[in-house]
Amino acid sequence: MSAQVIYDRNGVLVVRSGDVVAKAHRPGRAVGPEFARRVEIAASLPALFCAPLGPPLDVEGRTVTLERYGTPVDPYDPPWEDAARLLAALHAVPVPADTPPFGRPARVARAVSRLGNGEAADAVRRAFAVLPAWVRGDGPVPEVRDERLLHGDFHLGQLVRAGEGGTWRMIDVEDIGRGDPAWDLARLAALFAAGILAPDAWGRFLHAYREAGGVAVPPDEGSEWTVLDVPSRALVVQIAATSVRMAAEEDRDLGPEETGLVGACVRIAELPELP
Repeated sequence: MSAQVIYDRNGVLVVRSGDVVAKAHRPGRAVGPEFARRVEIAASLPALFCAPLGPPLDVEGRTVTLERYGTPVDPYDPPWEDAARLLAALHAVPVPADTPPFGRPARVARAVSRLGNGEAADAVRRAFAVLPAWVRGDGPVPEVRDERLLHGDFHLGQLVRAGEGGTWRMIDVEDIGRGDPAWDLARLAALFAAGILAPDAWGRFLHAYREAGGVAVPPDEGSEWTVLDVPSRALVVQIAATSVRMAAEEDRDLGPEETGLVGACVRIAELPELP
């Protein structure tokens, strides 16, 4: 049976052969005992994760995991409510022993450090400069009073339907960790704040998350930004930085959504610096 490349971008290669998917992870990202522990945690939660079929493999110095193939989200009919309920269920799971800490803030600084030159790159750097010092890597991460189990890189591209008519599960387990659950909502909040995610879609997701008992945001409508402001700004900066870098590497102009992210960075840079 011939193999089918289903993703090859930004240092990640995903290949499907029949019902099995092989993922070659980005060099230097998914390595060591912490990643192996993340795989174990995902495997212990089969109702929530479509976990790798076994421990990570080392293939010529590259980390590779094997998973069962699952049907991805239809971009024309996203399961906003199902996604929200799945995330709320994850945040209700007691944090397993030896769960690695969540590493998102370090990823923001790393994305900005890889930027080249140009107006768009400078706009992203200015937005990064007004983020809190701990997001920029210049201070300790504040203590989280109620740490939860996080997916770590949650968006609808991380969902697959397991089996024919099966339920939605999460994939891509290399960022599982313990920390503030607001960061699992940050990407969608960032896209909404940047004008890329439609208000109706964001509202459906957020309402369903609250209805399912999601603990990342306060229960009152409109109060979510008291906890999502910093994470969403940070994710705008990270996604914009990655988009600008990749456009430069591919020698192309920014697309409309990427331009929107850079515009959001311009607006963030004009706001007061966050503590």
